[in-house]
Amino acid sequence: MPRANRRRPDGGDDSFERLLSGWKRTETRRGRTWTVQPLSGSQSQKDYTCPGCGRVIAAGTAHVVVWQADGILGDAADLAARRHWHSACWKSA
Repeated sequence: MPRANRRRPDGGDDSFERLLSGWKRTETRRGRTWTVQPLSGSQSQKDYTCPGCGRVIAAGTAHVVVWQADGILGDAADLAARRHWHSACWKSA
């Protein structure tokens, strides 16, 4: 029997689940725990400003999305405060 590739009709915003799905890792820096998720160039569909260097991450450029993993306001609030970094800028931060 073929698999149905339709979205589930849960009625909610899927951006939270979409970002949580896929390969991600947890890193600790300066006493805080961060969730780091790489984005490929094909997943990056708009421009972002890197907080590390202040330069633009152009659409189509592979980079990482970073958000605090241990925030007191919960996962949804932490994800809303996520930032897009150049991979090299995040490594050197």
